[in-house]
Amino acid sequence: MTETQQATEIVEDMLYAVKNRDTDRAMALLHKEIVWHNVGLPKVRGASNVGWFMRALAKPAYGFDVEMHNIAANGDIVLTERTDALIWRRLRIEFWVCGTFEMRDGTVAVWRDHFDNLDFLKGVVRGLFRAVVGR
Repeated sequence: MTETQQATEIVEDMLYAVKNRDTDRAMALLHKEIVWHNVGLPKVRGASNVGWFMRALAKPAYGFDVEMHNIAANGDIVLTERTDALIWRRLRIEFWVCGTFEMRDGTVAVWRDHFDNLDFLKGVVRGLFRAVVGR
């Protein structure tokens, strides 16, 4: 398996572990000094701090979903285009995300996501509409 194939598999495995509430598996794929950055928001540094968010998403009323559209890699850098969903009870906020993952020692050392604030806001409105009308 090439470095590029391995990097791609690690990123997919980590995202799907978060989706499936397998926090232990997701954490095992993160570098201890990871930097997680949702561009426009403060950076989260360190596996324990990133783990706090992952554990929060694994709680019963919360959740995370991901639909991978495209994934590409060059060596230890992986790029993704995907639709993420943040879930809170009946509210499901779906929005487009482009992510850059940098690998170190077979783990994710940098996780940087870019998303459009307007697209996120549209996801909130669509999610609220579905939550209210779906009752």
